[in-house]
Amino acid sequence: MNRLIPLLLVTLFFACTTAQKIDKIDVNSVKVKSGIISGKTSDDQVVKIFMGVPFAAPPVGDLRWKAPQPVAAWEGVRACVAPPASAIQAPPKPFMCWSKEFMAPESPLSEDCLYLNVWTTAKTAQDKMPVMVWIHGGAFTGGSGTVPLYDGEAISRKGVVFVTINYRLGILGFLAHPELSAESELKTSGNYGILDQIAALKWVKENIAEFGGDQNNVTIDGQSAGSFSVNMLVVSPLAKGLFQKAIAQSGGMFGKQLSLGSTLKAAEENGKQLTEKLKIANMAAFRAMPADSLLKIQTRIGVTVDNVVIPPVYDTFAAGKHNDVAVISGWNADDGVSFGPAPKAAQFQENVKKQYGDKADAFLKLFPAKTDEEAAQSQKLISQLFFGWNNYAWVRLQASKGTGKAYLYYFKRVPPGEPNYGAFHSAEFGYALHNLKKWNRPFTDVDYKVEDSMSSYWVNFAKTGDPNGEGLPVWPAFNENDPQIIELGDEVKAAPLPYREQLKFMDELNN
Repeated sequence: MNRLIPLLLVTLFFACTTAQKIDKIDVNSVKVKSGIISGKTSDDQVVKIFMGVPFAAPPVGDLRWKAPQPVAAWEGVRACVAPPASAIQAPPKPFMCWSKEFMAPESPLSEDCLYLNVWTTAKTAQDKMPVMVWIHGGAFTGGSGTVPLYDGEAISRKGVVFVTINYRLGILGFLAHPELSAESELKTSGNYGILDQIAALKWVKENIAEFGGDQNNVTIDGQSAGSFSVNMLVVSPLAKGLFQKAIAQSGGMFGKQLSLGSTLKAAEENGKQLTEKLKIANMAAFRAMPADSLLKIQTRIGVTVDNVVIPPVYDTFAAGKHNDVAVISGWNADDGVSFGPAPKAAQFQENVKKQYGDKADAFLKLFPAKTDEEAAQSQKLISQLFFGWNNYAWVRLQASKGTGKAYLYYFKRVPPGEPNYGAFHSAEFGYALHNLKKWNRPFTDVDYKVEDSMSSYWVNFAKTGDPNGEGLPVWPAFNENDPQIIELGDEVKAAPLPYREQLKFMDELNN
């Protein structure tokens, strides 16, 4: 019997070491549902990086303008080491305050674009790190998961598995048409880009554990069109259970007069008029057109409030029927930088009277325009609060209708250097994602402190649903009776809600 003990110990030792080898994440061999992939590591080999992982079949040919389909399985090891093609779009070119660091790569651009990227510092599949899924902006017509300032290496080092995704854009992502609705299992059309996002989240649910992520602790995060997307996912019944927290940076769809959406009937009619104008006989003929030719079509196509993929946002929240998750939401002091010049005082007043009728006097009291200078300042504030009110309304409704806590931020830090557009739309995510080193500006210690605080808030929230943590100024959860925000400016601090009277008035206008 004693002679068997050493043999038993040796057997147990090899069993344990074999289990450890199987358990360890091997960058050269990660098994996902469709096959085995390989990736690469950061220079110091701490971060494992997988780029161009397919989460749905290429939406080309007969799959154009159809809901995303499963990825076909492959044999052998698929190398996922290079940035994938971004969704086909107009050539990405820097403009105004949006330098090359904010742009999708110039190439490749392709209709075959349904890929995601993963950054992880996990060592084993059992690490169960929180997961952050980033949804890019770009007005639903541009952008990519491989924009330089979205790089996930730095933020993954703070203890999250970070994922960026692509989705279909423009006419390829959002065309609605009666013929497309008739052939759809969901009996709706348009919103293919949103369905792509849902497909990516399903992929995360099924596969992220292989990268050391916790499939039951997923935070979705997005800016601008990405924030609008997060808003839609929070109300979509098709996204239920795919994430547990949400971060929304400058964007939402709470207004009664939807700024980016239309009804399914209206969207279908627009699609029908377009095909008639182009003399396209049927969808088969439309699907046969080269994708480059579609980009030349002059038309405005956006998301569709179809009550299938996307129900009415405000009404869904007001009824408490949204996906009840904790939320961080906020906006930037100069979010309205792209809205163009203000009208003169007389024209401003006339526009207000036409639009707001018996509420015009109250409007002009809060947004005065007695002089051209006042009109310009009021127009700037209105443009800022186009985003700000939506993000404020989001936390207010979540605080009153949901159980997950809501946190509101106001980003005021002006990035140093030129061009100076203030705390412009998109200025904050380089700080939030800890990527200032990838942005060519003369940043100072103040910026790096804001970056560290903001990214720590984001990561803490992804971990626990509460952004607060050691060494950070306390960020109070939103309370409508005493609304506080975290102000991310030259100093990071809690402060009273800015423009409270204007925001309350906008509540009245939209209720």
